[in-house]
Order: sequence, then C-alpha cells, then structure tokens
Amino acid sequence: MEHPGFIESAGPFSVEELCKHLNAVPSDARETAIRNVRSLDTAGPNELSFLDNKKYTEQLKLTKAGACLIREEAVCNLPENTIGLVVKEPYRALALSLQYIYPTAMQPSIATTNDPAQFIHPSAEIEDGVTIEPGAVIGPEARIGSGTRIAAHATIGYRTLIGRDCFIGPQSTVCHSLIGNSVIIHAGARLGQDGYGFAMGPEGHEKVPQIGRVIIQDNVEIGANTTIDRGALKDTIIGEGTKIDNLVQIGHNVVIGRHCVIVGQTGIAGSTELGDFVVMGGQSGTIGHIKVGTGAQIAGASHPKEDVPAGARMGGTPARPINQWAREIAFLASKVRRRKS
Repeated sequence: MEHPGFIESAGPFSVEELCKHLNAVPSDARETAIRNVRSLDTAGPNELSFLDNKKYTEQLKLTKAGACLIREEAVCNLPENTIGLVVKEPYRALALSLQYIYPTAMQPSIATTNDPAQFIHPSAEIEDGVTIEPGAVIGPEARIGSGTRIAAHATIGYRTLIGRDCFIGPQSTVCHSLIGNSVIIHAGARLGQDGYGFAMGPEGHEKVPQIGRVIIQDNVEIGANTTIDRGALKDTIIGEGTKIDNLVQIGHNVVIGRHCVIVGQTGIAGSTELGDFVVMGGQSGTIGHIKVGTGAQIAGASHPKEDVPAGARMGGTPARPINQWAREIAFLASKVRRRKS
C-alpha cells in the first residue's frame, strides 16, 4: 500500500495565485494547477520546483515540473512545458511557496489525542506481539509490526511506520519516518524532525518548511542521541545494514548506502550521498551536496569538501588522499624537530 504522506497540500493553486503571493513574474501566459513542490528531478506537470544553484542547471533542462522558481537569466534553460516564475531570490521564494502550499508544515507533528490519559491513538495499527512500555506515545495512523518493542517514553508520530522485530529506545522520537524490519534505535535518538533550512538574507532568515521523509531500511542500527533530519523536498535515506554510532548528525536529503559505518560525533551535511560500505571515522564530516564513493574511508576528524572517489582513503581538513596527508604531517613534524635542535 502506498503511504499517504505526512504533510497535506492546501492546493491546487494557479500560477497566477502563486505569482501574486510571491511577487513573481511568469515567463509566459500559460496556466497550470500546482498541487505540490518537488525537486527538479522528481517534479511532475502539476508540481512546482526551483533552481537556485547553477550546479543543477542540467536538471532544469530535463525537468518535467509544471512551474519553476528561477532568476531571469535562467529562463533560457526552461523546458518547453515548464513555466518560469521569475524572482530575484529563488530559495527565499521557495520558502514562501512551501509555507503557502503546506500551511501545516511549520508545526506538523501530531502525537496522539487531546486526552492526556490516552497514550495510544485509536487509529494506530499495532500487530500482535508488539511490546509498548509505560509512557510511550503512539500517534494517529501509526503502524507497528509484530515483535517490535517501543521502550518507555518513546514517541511514534503521525502515520509513522515501524517494521517488525525493531527496538525503539527510551525517550527517542520517531516522526515523518518509514522504518524497516529489525532496526535498532537507541535511547534519545531523534528521527524525522525539521532539516536545517533557512533562506538567509539581510532582512532576516526565512524558514523553509521541510516536507520530505526519513526512510530507514532493514537491519540498520542508530546510536543514542543521534539525529536524522527529514528531507526538504526529497527523502533522507539510510541504506540496509548501516551502523550509526552515538551523537551523529545527518542532515536533510542525505542518502547513505548499504552497510556503511558512521562513527560517533560525525556530521553529514544536507544532500550528501554516500555509496555502499563507506566508513566515516569519529568527528569526521562532510560539506553538503557532495558524493562519497562506494568503499571510501574517511579518517577520524577529517572533512571532505568535494566528491570522494570510490575506494579512496582520505584524511585531514580539507581531506586529501591519506598517504599525502601522512607525508605532510611527517614533514611538519620533522621541521619542528629541527627547529628545536
């Protein structure tokens, strides 16, 4: 069964309505009904997208979006069937569009009923063999599979799906998420909260509502007090068999492959993609919008700032091939020894 989603659209809206709300200028006089907002590579004919980073110009040329927020100089790259909504700041216009089209997205979590004594919503679907410990809260339309244990004071949000034979640790919160089978989520972990999205500007920082999800595949383990933000327009995805340590921060739209190892205090910035069997050492991190290839290893306290090839071993800040990094450290150490002598 297809999941019905977490955040409802107030649409459809006409291009004319959106232009009026955003103070945008349409690239032509056509009309279309806009129901949702999606990324360039996933948007369809009744959906709005945006281009703010020139890195994604090729995606703009191929998009099937019905309308797109763009700067005037990008109009020439629009596909024939996409209407341009010309604005000075597409990312800020995106923030205002999301607030307008998804008015509940600013405070989207629905935990349970208005009755403070009722911890399990009557619309929740709980299979036989589920253990729910004292104080746990199960929200409306949540579904929990057999053999799963929901520990004390954990919170399972609206329409969240938890697979079979999972463990959801005490005082953890899981919302806007689809969780596979045999997943372990340790105490205090937070899954599905807002990603860090703001359209920065001299007049203030406009919040960008986050309407994506978190998808956790089978046999994943997530450490205590780790946070995994839900996607902005797309999903944040953690691949099968990946093991994540305590105190890890995973930003919105991150895609982590299968059987990766992410060690404590690592930070993975938004829209980064990790291939399968990637290892990230403790206190390492990435900037956003880069790709780390399959089998790559990032040393502890190292930080790539650009794409990492498959199988590479990287160290330092900014990260470079580990042999080069080791030689640089040895060279500096030898210089220090000479000065002391």
